[in-house]
Amino acid sequence: MDEIQQKFIKVDGLNLHIAEIGTGQNVVVFLHGFPEIWYSWRHQMIALANAGFRAIAPDFRGYGLSDPSPNATFSHLLTDLLAILDSLAIPKVFLVGKDFGGRPAYLFSILHPERVLGVITLGVPYVPPGPLHFSKLLPEGFYILRWQEPGRAEADFGRFDAKTVVRKIYTLFSRSEIPIAQENQEILDLVDSSTPLPPWFTEEDLATYGALYEKSGFQTALKVPYRSLGEKINLPSEAIVKVPALLIMGGKDYTLKFPGIEDSTKAEKAKKLVPNQEITFIPEGTHFVQEQFPAQVNQLILAFLAKHT
Repeated sequence: MDEIQQKFIKVDGLNLHIAEIGTGQNVVVFLHGFPEIWYSWRHQMIALANAGFRAIAPDFRGYGLSDPSPNATFSHLLTDLLAILDSLAIPKVFLVGKDFGGRPAYLFSILHPERVLGVITLGVPYVPPGPLHFSKLLPEGFYILRWQEPGRAEADFGRFDAKTVVRKIYTLFSRSEIPIAQENQEILDLVDSSTPLPPWFTEEDLATYGALYEKSGFQTALKVPYRSLGEKINLPSEAIVKVPALLIMGGKDYTLKFPGIEDSTKAEKAKKLVPNQEITFIPEGTHFVQEQFPAQVNQLILAFLAKHT
């Protein structure tokens, strides 16, 4: 990883951390999910740089090495992305978003289509912003409902060090079932601390994540995405993603069991919102498909970039 350079860009009074590798004219910006940071894209960044692309992965405000931002919103992530591109004098990019990082990728392409050559998302199809009805469709113990409750996740996470919290969430999110706790059980209690890490996630990887979440804490991570999911974003009346797009899903990703999500990955429905989208499934893939099957994901990304460069 030593060849990946680390730098900071001043945005809105905050120092935002970005990782960067490669010098190609075509630029790809990677947007992480939770409980991830820029490091979750390590395999893709090196592969793209070797293929002649410039790869950039920021830590969102409040995450990793970026400055804290307890009042962060999805709107901030969009303005931060624009500021990063302007600061680096990058006119157009490909955006790659994972998990909740897919939302700013899609929305940025709608708000600034002249700056986006294409969008690739992993684990999350495009769902237009609006009210969510999880409480009507899923039990009280559904992890997002629990983490939206002020103080609940803070107390749950606060029982462990940051490394253990990441370990438990990575293990939990690597399963194919939606994390749902019993009435008198906390979400992190769904994973025993002695459960082995997934084979594709090393103790060294965990130590890297743990150290960075030890620095940042989980305050912003709980605010964005979980407590900002219903945020109103000012979009054009026709909130359609018109740029070329690729959705990569793991066939065993637990998010496919969210109400309506599997339907959103089917070509007929997806074409209404993302008319130029290809959809690919990696059958054995889980929620962390880019770390679990990096060679396959890299190949899919590079093929998409070659088609649209």
